Amino acid sequence: MDNEFPSMEFKMPKINPRYVKIGIAAVVIIVLIASSVYQIQPEEAGIILRLGKFVRTTDPGLHVKAPGIEKVLKVPVQRQLKMEFGFRTASPGIRTEYRTPQSAQNESIMLTGDLNVVVAEWIVQYRIDDPYKYLFKIRDVDYTFRCMTEAVIRKIVGDNSVDEVITIGRARIALQAQQELQDLCDLYEIGIKVSQLIFQDVNPPDPVKPSFNEVNEALQEKERKINEAWSDYNQIIPKAEGEAEQTIRAAEGYATERVNNAQGDSQRFIDVYREYSRAPLVTRKRLYLEAIEAILPNIDTKIIFDEEQKNILPLLNFGKEEKK
Repeated sequence: MDNEFPSMEFKMPKINPRYVKIGIAAVVIIVLIASSVYQIQPEEAGIILRLGKFVRTTDPGLHVKAPGIEKVLKVPVQRQLKMEFGFRTASPGIRTEYRTPQSAQNESIMLTGDLNVVVAEWIVQYRIDDPYKYLFKIRDVDYTFRCMTEAVIRKIVGDNSVDEVITIGRARIALQAQQELQDLCDLYEIGIKVSQLIFQDVNPPDPVKPSFNEVNEALQEKERKINEAWSDYNQIIPKAEGEAEQTIRAAEGYATERVNNAQGDSQRFIDVYREYSRAPLVTRKRLYLEAIEAILPNIDTKIIFDEEQKNILPLLNFGKEEKK
């Protein structure tokens, strides 16, 4: 028995060509607006290329460009960028993990001025100062900047001893490297401003670390002994200088006192002699009485050899009297 199916016919609704044209025009307008309007973030600068040629720079905000013939390149001019040498950050976070690939090991090993080998790890922080120069003056500017940084560090490390690189001169070397790297960037016009260069770690190679640590301990012991010696010096020498100065001042004071006393005595003698020359007898008697007045009070027992003298002068306090 044959199955009979009813025949079905589907008819597409008729579309007005006018609506099709309006839809296409709307899509074209949306595409043109989407490709014409662009936004530059606050930390960026926009570089506009027209048919591959630089035409202008735009600031942060909404802007319009010619669709199809103009292209925008966004450069993070306010963002702090970083390059690592001798190590690489594997996973940043609260506990950052680092790794040391073979390329990082090769760039960290360098020779010092006294023909010693050190392993240096450092970071360069920088920002893009001129986006036009950064994009168009140098081809592969990041690789060029990395090579420039490594060359500057190797040059400066090669001009210093191993002790200066590892210990006492690290900060000075980092500051010098930052300045020379900036000068090189200005010379090549790569549009980069070096903000900071920091040595993360500088050590001797692992095979010689124990010997180097012993040398450092000896140097630290030497510095400690020198500091202790200077401490004793600063305690003893100023004290001795103060005592010497005190003795000198006391001697000068004593000399001044003796000179003044001698001058006073001589002047008094001159005055007495002047009075004596005017009245010799009176002056002689007065001097005698003054001498007796000064001497007799210090004598406990006084003996007077004058039979005719009955009474001692009341002006003289002779105390106990004995007569013979």
